[in-house]
Amino acid sequence: MKTPKGLQDLIDEGVIDQVLRPLKSGKEASVYVVRSGEDVRCAKVYKDMAQRSFQARVQYQEGRKVRGSREMRAMGKATKFGRKEAEAAWKNAEVDALYQLAAAGVRVPEPYGYFGGVLVMELVTDVDGHSAPRLGEVELSADTARDYHRFLMQQVARMLCVGLIHGDLSEYNVLVGPDGPVIIDLPQVVSASGNNAARTMLRRDVGNLTISLARFAPELLDTHYGEEMWALYEQGELHPDSELSGRFEFDETAADVDSVMQSIIDARKEALIRQQGREAAARGD
Repeated sequence: MKTPKGLQDLIDEGVIDQVLRPLKSGKEASVYVVRSGEDVRCAKVYKDMAQRSFQARVQYQEGRKVRGSREMRAMGKATKFGRKEAEAAWKNAEVDALYQLAAAGVRVPEPYGYFGGVLVMELVTDVDGHSAPRLGEVELSADTARDYHRFLMQQVARMLCVGLIHGDLSEYNVLVGPDGPVIIDLPQVVSASGNNAARTMLRRDVGNLTISLARFAPELLDTHYGEEMWALYEQGELHPDSELSGRFEFDETAADVDSVMQSIIDARKEALIRQQGREAAARGD
């Protein structure tokens, strides 16, 4: 096949030897199956960030570290330079996350390097050596669905232990390899401590996986791993080997909305009285 744009440089530099076939293409990137020596891997070629998707990414980028204050200000103002820096940060986030998560024992594709906007990594295959199917494409027994759910909850917890949340986890970005599920697609990875929506995104990730696997084991819908994980994380008690139960005691105390609103009104009145007092003193009344 004709060598796609972005991969010829890798061939010229000896990083890969041949592009075998396209694997998938999306808004963010195109992925190709490539050969490197005797190994078959995949190469993810990131596309330039479209203007229409820039704002959609802002919620994920909150709390991420950037190179310096100049870059941070530019990204905040969404200038041309800022968008370029945001695009680079978006691509680098997945690369950094893959290395960090692989080192932490999370089952993700093994990264082999990042070269000029192209991420070379492990090609996840099935037992026959074909590209592994997505979780939403396979039929499972109830026991296997429970095993996969238990394993994925452990993986999500391990991610949280290193301060990361996938942010877009579902049956569409989990592959099923010979040894079980493999988590993929991490450019939107979220900082657990730096993003105000981290808890919501964690619960959404867990909920998406639970709903998918509950097709085969409906009792999974009665579990609350997201809430349990977050509570342990906030208390500093979540560890990679933590035994999770999926049980969580919700606070059923009804919120006294009227009292809260009255407190707000009283506080505003007191602030107004103090302001009027300062103004009167300034006039010499």
